[in-house]
Amino acid sequence: MAVRRFDPGRRQRIIDAAIRIAEFKGIAGLSHRTVAAEADVPLGSTTYHFASLDDLLVAALEQVTREPSSAMTDWEDVLAEVGRPAPAHGAGPQATEGRGLTLADALTRLLDEYAHGGRGRIRLEYELYLAALRRPALQPVAAAWCDEMARILARHTADEATARVLVALIDGLLLQLLLTDRPFDRQAVRSALARVTGEP
Repeated sequence: MAVRRFDPGRRQRIIDAAIRIAEFKGIAGLSHRTVAAEADVPLGSTTYHFASLDDLLVAALEQVTREPSSAMTDWEDVLAEVGRPAPAHGAGPQATEGRGLTLADALTRLLDEYAHGGRGRIRLEYELYLAALRRPALQPVAAAWCDEMARILARHTADEATARVLVALIDGLLLQLLLTDRPFDRQAVRSALARVTGEP
């Protein structure tokens, strides 16, 4: 009789494998079989830990949105600078000397960073986020992500309603960034954000 090997990290390796597949092949490339192969575990292990692909996707989305490298952490770090003097590299022509970094400046800087090198991670986050359209099990996690984004922004806006409009605008801008090859227009993006924040 074969001895079952104790492998306490197997569940985590399965989640990590699912995230890698979603990032490089999209949700369509995800199956128990492909995840088992990527994680180098027996096929039965994936169904033991995750009865359905939805269960696995929920775990993957929860991990992606809570990791230190997630967009949430980026946002919190940059938005903590709102009100401070603008850095030397600025966030566009509106970030003038002697004036604190505005919310529109900070958000423009974040989106600019995604446009020039951060697309892989944000693509993964949106790949999982948009999977919720067809997978009801993912919807509570996706809704919690939207709520967390709004909560972070609400610290810097007049009210929660403004924060939620900003979330919708940022989602739209990021999706356009991912779906088109157009160059990032920093001035136009800042102008759109400033219309919502009420900044000059």
